[in-house]
Amino acid sequence: MKGLVLAGGAGTRLRPLTYTGAKQLVPVANRPVLYYVIDNLVDAGITDIGIVISPETGAEIREALGNGSLFGAKFTFISQEKPKGLAHAVMIARAYLGNDDFVMYLGDNLIGSKIRSAVSDFASKRDVSAFLMLKEVPNPVAFGVAEFNDRGDLIGLAEKPAVPKSNFALVGIYMFRSSIFDAIGRIAPSARGELEITDAITKVIELGGRVDCARIDSWWLDTGKKDDLLLANDTLMDDWLVAENRGTVDQASKISGRVRIEEGARVCGSTVRGPVVIGKNARIIDSHIGPFTAIGDEVTVERSSVEHSVIMTASSIVDIARVEDSLIGKRVCVRPGAARRTSLSLMVGDDCIIELSSD
Repeated sequence: MKGLVLAGGAGTRLRPLTYTGAKQLVPVANRPVLYYVIDNLVDAGITDIGIVISPETGAEIREALGNGSLFGAKFTFISQEKPKGLAHAVMIARAYLGNDDFVMYLGDNLIGSKIRSAVSDFASKRDVSAFLMLKEVPNPVAFGVAEFNDRGDLIGLAEKPAVPKSNFALVGIYMFRSSIFDAIGRIAPSARGELEITDAITKVIELGGRVDCARIDSWWLDTGKKDDLLLANDTLMDDWLVAENRGTVDQASKISGRVRIEEGARVCGSTVRGPVVIGKNARIIDSHIGPFTAIGDEVTVERSSVEHSVIMTASSIVDIARVEDSLIGKRVCVRPGAARRTSLSLMVGDDCIIELSSD
């Protein structure tokens, strides 16, 4: 079985960060979201993986992933010139997929469970043409939604329906036989001009194919917006973070809770209250780092307080009374300037300088 990871798209909901980077590479607990997707596929025994990329961010995705050897996998990169829908992404990968069964996984989605049992279930049920993973949600109008008959059989799907027929949303993980190509060839673009995977799966059912599903009980997080990404950071750190100190902490500092400090990082005269991760070669000096904060590699925090935030590589926060609920990109400088503020909530793109009042 092969994997197909969708890592294209413009990432408009995470701008300005995604003006200069791929949304799938925004870090959660100091690892790109896309890495967790690859980990889940490899854990399920899927190591031959196609990566669908866009012209805008494809080079960055290639550089971040390499050839797959770091993950114990082999990658094939497939360019989607324009975002014409999930089903379109499947069709342009046809030469790579051939007649193999495959798992399609959206590259910016995170779930709190492994997919290996679902993959095994799909592989064993040769009469099943497609297999979906679903999650019960309070707001199904925002998602692709499954429809069931009185016996509980899945009989159709709708993309963001005005009147949902269930509360079960598609989580962005699908399994297909090669028959999906025939189904896609029989559908037309939707009102938004895209080939919808929900329409293709519905067509599979209309053509007599059986579609099965699994309902996940763990968390599911779409990392497409700032608040979603901060929630994902909170959730992963709460569930998966393991305390470890590979850096240097002086005697004047106090570390409490689950805190991971990477190699080369220094904590001096500071208080760090976990869950917190501090990246390689970061410097935390005379500062307070509060819970659910991810400090990236080579970040500097001096005489400042940071809580519930993601601070990406090589940024600096100096002499700021309080930063919270913030997503700060790479190489950003936050320091005193002419403005007057005591508490900040920021979403800042790469290579920015923010000057704030020191009063």
